[in-house]
Amino acid sequence: MRRRELMAGALGVGAGLISGSGDDVAAAQPAANPAAAMESALFEPVIGQPTDLRSLHTSLSAARSAFSNARYSELGQALPSLIATAEATRDAAVGQRREHAQTVVARSYVLATELAVKQHSEAAWATADRALLAARASGSPQAISEAARVLAITMRRAGRSRAAVDFLARTATSLGAGKGFASAEALAAKTCLLMTAAYTAASGKRRSTALDLLQEAEETAGRMPIGEKPTGLFTISASPAECAMYRISSFTVLGTPDDAIPYVTQVNTAQLASTERVARYLTDTARMWHQLGDNHRTFSALRALEATAPEEVQRPALRALTADLLYAPQNLPGLRVFAVRTGAAVV
Repeated sequence: MRRRELMAGALGVGAGLISGSGDDVAAAQPAANPAAAMESALFEPVIGQPTDLRSLHTSLSAARSAFSNARYSELGQALPSLIATAEATRDAAVGQRREHAQTVVARSYVLATELAVKQHSEAAWATADRALLAARASGSPQAISEAARVLAITMRRAGRSRAAVDFLARTATSLGAGKGFASAEALAAKTCLLMTAAYTAASGKRRSTALDLLQEAEETAGRMPIGEKPTGLFTISASPAECAMYRISSFTVLGTPDDAIPYVTQVNTAQLASTERVARYLTDTARMWHQLGDNHRTFSALRALEATAPEEVQRPALRALTADLLYAPQNLPGLRVFAVRTGAAVV
């Protein structure tokens, strides 16, 4: 009885995010690979010209906005020029100006890695490595944490989850956010690294390690000042909602999605920092329902995802999930049209 109540409540959360049926959402044809231009530029670099730091930060902010709003095609087109300009500015600079430019280079490659990971591109290895090199040269603990996180994600996807967890744990410890006084920025960064480490451990089927890391992430997040603007790393923030999201994804990948159900209703999407993070929540719930064998709720979450971030549902992982539904014995009205529209099936 308790499980049915939890599932009913969780369904209500997902359904409330749908602003119309899946058939009503605009997106006639699936987009081409958003990472293609960035991948090409890694091996045939665009020629960049130095610019002032203000202009450079403006360009970086625009690229970050594209990522945060799940506009991946726009991000992919912007990255080659951004990276080339940032590297040219760094190479022409000295002293603190060079360090600031290194931070922009690092964060540009962080965005490139996030995009590559979403597209299942092997280019993530190159971009993550370049991000970490630039971050270390910048001397910024935040930039180093951001680069370490995307490198660890790349390691996890290559099956190196244990090494990735250790790497994230060492990076989190280096932030100096222990039991004593620590800045909100350090606490937020540590929380983000611990959440990522927890999911990474769960992916490696290390349940006790994953749960310990989740608890530590929640305790660290609980030490952050209440009521302030969300902080964290460049592409993720630290909040109770994020911690609950990582509970959902971790329990699902551990093969115990029943344990994830209570956390679905604990995620207040207003606490999530961006459209991309809301899309991540919907992706996690879709995977949870799918593992539970509830195809109706899986499809409901996918339609909510398309309504929130149309390009997100066209990613390889989500197309594969849609294809699984398509070839399941259960008939879901509107699914084939959805599958064709998002690139999971052809007419």
